[in-house]
Amino acid sequence: MADVNDVLARIDAQLDKSLERLFAFLSIPSISTDSAYKADCHRAAEWAVNELSAIGFEARVADTKGHPMVVAHRKPANAQRHVLFYGHYDVQPPDPLDLWQTPPFEPRVEDGPRGKRIVARGSSDDKGQLLTFIEAARAWIEVAGELPVAVTVLLEGEEESGSPSLKPFFDANKAELKADLALVCDTNQWNADTPAITTRLRGLVGEQITVTTASRDLHSGMYGGPALNPIRVLSSLIASLHDADGRVTVPGFYDSVSELPEATAAQWRGLGFDEKGFLGEAGLKTEAGERGRSVLEKIWARPTLEVNGIWGGYTGEGFKTVIPANASAKISFRLVGKQDPVALRAAFRDYLRQKLPEGASIEFHEHGSGPAIELSAESPALALAASGLREEWGKEPILMGSGGSIPIVGAFRSELGMDTLMIGFALDDDRIHSPNEKYELSSFHKGTRSWARILGHLAQWA
Repeated sequence: MADVNDVLARIDAQLDKSLERLFAFLSIPSISTDSAYKADCHRAAEWAVNELSAIGFEARVADTKGHPMVVAHRKPANAQRHVLFYGHYDVQPPDPLDLWQTPPFEPRVEDGPRGKRIVARGSSDDKGQLLTFIEAARAWIEVAGELPVAVTVLLEGEEESGSPSLKPFFDANKAELKADLALVCDTNQWNADTPAITTRLRGLVGEQITVTTASRDLHSGMYGGPALNPIRVLSSLIASLHDADGRVTVPGFYDSVSELPEATAAQWRGLGFDEKGFLGEAGLKTEAGERGRSVLEKIWARPTLEVNGIWGGYTGEGFKTVIPANASAKISFRLVGKQDPVALRAAFRDYLRQKLPEGASIEFHEHGSGPAIELSAESPALALAASGLREEWGKEPILMGSGGSIPIVGAFRSELGMDTLMIGFALDDDRIHSPNEKYELSSFHKGTRSWARILGHLAQWA
């Protein structure tokens, strides 16, 4: 196997060519949520297949009921380990267009505070990120003639529109997708100079509840007083879900929640995270949530229950004196550790049914679920990846959490028994999903070099 320094030199020498390929990819308006761009999504999938095929992968466009998947394999005969790389080629709509300084699908390089940066829709989320991995694989193959590990690539085209085709495809192709480890490049660095590995994702449970008290909307003058108002009932139920210290009151909610290991807590305390600045940037003047917990701990390592929407009665222009027949709310849970989404949903429903006053009924509508994911600090793959990042960046990578959820990562664990390394090179100010999305040229370049090192290190996995 070639020396990794030769691979890195190849990446450096071919950076302009890599940018040309990225620009070609970014110029395809693969907007998954808008049916008008169906052909463009297919074109983006074909583009990826052509690039992977050109460097020796067995690649195909796999059609689904929605936008297609890209599946590719390269399996060296002597490879000891096999990794699955996941990313997505679809992008968010660019609206509002009038806020873009230049057309969103005409990529360009501009000067920024940190140097050169790439501006286009999808530059950070996720075309630029996923191409860092493919360009690293390209360099290994061109220099060494082969990859240091076997690689399967899975790219989907509906991540930005809820991934409706992903689970059916995943369920039908588990054997083909099975590997020793999954890799995802759709997350952030800690900052522009410090790499990170996301080792924990919160799980998710979504519920919609509807409280009904009457057979029809009622006149508040004729029925106000004796009529049970569903908005008041719903408000009381929601208010009962947290205590005065910000803890969730659903019985058993914290039973499977462990305290943060002190080594991890100490690292997080040493990050110098600006809690007031983080809250202030969003216009928040006071901190909420569980009393006695840090902001990072609340986001990365603690479960939550939040009301995402609430409605009932007349909400249009003007005024209407009505007592509605029903009122509804959307509620989501973010889960950590070993919290069971199925058991938690059942406990939540039982709790509200017990709180419901006589004369009211309640209905529940499920909006998906997934468990939390946590990668063991003792994982040998984690240690090898961290070594590669340390060599490239000259700093210890931050083992960070994420307040969000990536359902496919849960499926990798539950269905295929695979852990996932989530290593991304995006920054908080990349403006993903917003006008003038950008990706630092240094993120793209050093991200590619990082993956080259990581692939080399994973070949040493015993």
